[in-house]
Amino acid sequence: MKTYVGMISSDWSQCLSPNGPFDPLVFLYPEMEPDLSLIFKQYTGNAISLGEAIGRVKAMLPRWPSTAQLDDYLKACFETYPGVPALIRWCRQNGILFMVNTTNFAAYFQRVFAESLLPTIDALSAQFKWSFHLAEKSPEHLVDLNEVEDKAQNTAAIAHQFSIPHHRIVLMGDSGGDGPHFDWGTKIGATLVGSMTKPSLSRFCRERKITIHHHVGHTYQDGESVSKDKERDFDFQNLIPILETALGTPPSSRQDPPGQQN
Repeated sequence: MKTYVGMISSDWSQCLSPNGPFDPLVFLYPEMEPDLSLIFKQYTGNAISLGEAIGRVKAMLPRWPSTAQLDDYLKACFETYPGVPALIRWCRQNGILFMVNTTNFAAYFQRVFAESLLPTIDALSAQFKWSFHLAEKSPEHLVDLNEVEDKAQNTAAIAHQFSIPHHRIVLMGDSGGDGPHFDWGTKIGATLVGSMTKPSLSRFCRERKITIHHHVGHTYQDGESVSKDKERDFDFQNLIPILETALGTPPSSRQDPPGQQN
């Protein structure tokens, strides 16, 4: 079994990528955009459960899209924030388990890795309600996620499997849907990072006296619209010093200094 010095468990949509979990569906069925946007805001704002949200989405669709349809979306629209691929590579080079822990669909990531659009990650926690047959390049460790509260238990399960101490866990999220993950994290002594932090996450943490240790990228204020342009200003390689401090990785082990690689 591999050994790791620590782990980062991060949300994906609007946290590491400007793309949302329903964007492929909007791409294929643009007439559904208003309804899908509302559902996304409701569950990320903790107004409805993820299970209810996905039930509504499934009822709207004639069928889940095919691999070819999803590939068409990815060719046209796949994007990460600056420095995310380099950050993933740095984590792998330095013995840090990188886990994407998201309400996004497993199908999306299966095609992303099949098409080599992203470096391989160690673990994926995602919804398998829309998924395909596993590809060779899929992450080694796959965990099903059905509700936002599952993020915490999935991080805990992977950390336990590899005997990663809680104080060497970094959690990253952007919206109220990451609130329960952060609530668990603060109780076990993890480092919490708000990325492109939305008011729903700030409010969740404020009401529960949860301290977000670091903010990266743009922090939104109440009533402010999400802006992809603002979110592209931060290079995620600049997160590396925070990880070095939180996880005890010596600065000399850095492989890709900030600004050197996309």
